[in-house]
Amino acid sequence: MTGMARAFRQQIDEGILDRAAALFAHRGFAKTSVQDVADAVGLSKAGLLHHFPSKGALHEAVLAQARTLGQRALDQVRHLPLGAERDRRAIEVLVDVALAHPGVVALMLAPVTDVGADAGEGDGEPVSVAVDALQAFGVDFGTTDPQRTVRVVGALSALAVLTLAAHRQDQITEWRPYVVATCFDALGHRRPGAALSDSDQVEA
Repeated sequence: MTGMARAFRQQIDEGILDRAAALFAHRGFAKTSVQDVADAVGLSKAGLLHHFPSKGALHEAVLAQARTLGQRALDQVRHLPLGAERDRRAIEVLVDVALAHPGVVALMLAPVTDVGADAGEGDGEPVSVAVDALQAFGVDFGTTDPQRTVRVVGALSALAVLTLAAHRQDQITEWRPYVVATCFDALGHRRPGAALSDSDQVEA
């Protein structure tokens, strides 16, 4: 297979994985059929099985990509001390990953942002992948201050919703700085030049 053909095959496979991940995040693994994924990517069932021989193989490939993206995001911030700089970098990295792979990121964040989500039903992989996103902000549900935990979950929820909306509106480039700013604000950091609320003005 030539380099160009391999690149084209990889692009197709990544598109399939992202659409499958979005369906797994929304419906759960058990309720998503091979035909559902085939319909979503515009292939016949046989055509989809040519790329991934079974639903289980497709699911494992989705989880492998999610693990890779989660570790990549964590690796880019783990060297930074906890604080505003690390928070901003983590938001920027996750926003860029989400804008490039919206379905996979929806699956990654489902255990964090959707109470009772059954994405990946049958194993704990989506939960373990979501831990990478939480660790990027230094969050551990068992030990982290509740206010900090709520802020991080809120920021990740906003990130998931807004990046998906940016895709649907075809406004990825235009929305990116506003998505980053909104998620950063949700973490409780005041950006330079940001307007003070009435309560902030009183305290000042």
